[in-house]
Amino acid sequence: MELKVTELEIKDRIATIWLNRPHRMNAWTGRMHMEYRWCLERAETDDEVRVIVVTGKGKGFCVGADAAALQGHAERGSYDAGTTEDIARPGYGKADVFNASFAYHFGLSKPVIAAINGPAAGVGLALACFADIRFAASNVKLTTAHGKLNLPAEFGLSWLLPRMIGLTRANDLLLTSRVFFSEEAQEIGLVNKVFPPERLLDETYQYAKNLIRTVAPNSLTQTRWQIYQDLHRDVASSVVESEALLNEMMREPNYREGVSAFLEKRPPNWDRTDK
Repeated sequence: MELKVTELEIKDRIATIWLNRPHRMNAWTGRMHMEYRWCLERAETDDEVRVIVVTGKGKGFCVGADAAALQGHAERGSYDAGTTEDIARPGYGKADVFNASFAYHFGLSKPVIAAINGPAAGVGLALACFADIRFAASNVKLTTAHGKLNLPAEFGLSWLLPRMIGLTRANDLLLTSRVFFSEEAQEIGLVNKVFPPERLLDETYQYAKNLIRTVAPNSLTQTRWQIYQDLHRDVASSVVESEALLNEMMREPNYREGVSAFLEKRPPNWDRTDK
């Protein structure tokens, strides 16, 4: 696929997906969704990639749906995603409950970190919320946005936010569609940490490199899937699943490597093992 509104960069085992419409503050379009999913699929299937970072070019992360698209929806009186049937399907197939727009993130085998470099609204906020970890630049504006356009909460935000920050706080953000800033987002637990804009990417990459260095790849994969599948099941099922995984993963070379590194008081070398 020819990338016109995104960029994909792979370096140091980290795949960075750049939303690249800086003149429009990276407003979301069907083309961007097509390209974004294609980039995700490339990163997911590249054995060299261990962590995926999503961020925006220029001064915005993603300010929501493009104004021209919104006008088109209004003129038609219906929603058009602007995508085609051949859209990539990264993350699909792991669990039925993940087989939907943006929920597909939960079916990925690699962690996703959102580096929120500028304003995030509507679908842009949803995109960030479907990441596993969120870092933000200081003084960045965020909003659910939908209420001011006579729209419902978008792309699962009504499911995500109560689980992420609690019902009381989620209701405030969802019912008012008010603007809030990254500092408040950290205070309420929506983002993990806030950094000065000039440090955001460096800190994000340092976090990603630490994951790659210290955590076995299959442990990251299985733990992600446990987290998101456990949101849909009872505690007993979670325990049974974890016990089955324990026995299975103890047979993997990286378990032996992890034990050896612990006993020898050295960093683990995941790359010299099979998984």
